[in-house]
Amino acid sequence: MRHLGGLLIGLVVTAAVLGGAGWAVQHAVVSGQATPQGGQALWIALGSMAAVGLIVGLVVAGRISPVATFVPSMVLLAWTVVYALDTNRALTLLPDGPAVNQIVRDAVTGAETLLTTGVLALLGVALFIPVLMPSRWARRYDEDDEDFEQQPQEGSYY
Repeated sequence: MRHLGGLLIGLVVTAAVLGGAGWAVQHAVVSGQATPQGGQALWIALGSMAAVGLIVGLVVAGRISPVATFVPSMVLLAWTVVYALDTNRALTLLPDGPAVNQIVRDAVTGAETLLTTGVLALLGVALFIPVLMPSRWARRYDEDDEDFEQQPQEGSYY
């Protein structure tokens, strides 16, 4: 059950990294170019980046299933490998066109920036490191486990 929860958390982290960080990067770049001293839009973008960083940090450092870090790391690393092998194919995986909502287009543009600069590869490796730790796969110690094999009572048949 712990790994099923880890799978769901991994899907949320993947969406947060690709969607949230992509949107934040795009808005930070646009607001940084529009007003060099910054503004409210820049602070909102930086806050979004901090929120995504907090989510990633909690998943990497927390004692939840390693599947929670394995899912986003494989998505990010696979997309980076596709980009390294065939740039055009990797960029065509992104939705574009007039039928896509403006927020999604901003997130896609930011995710493209993260992909082409190698940030997604860096995040993929950082999310993969906890998968290699054997202590993350082992179950936590539970005091109820000791009660399972109780010592026989005095005067019992055994």
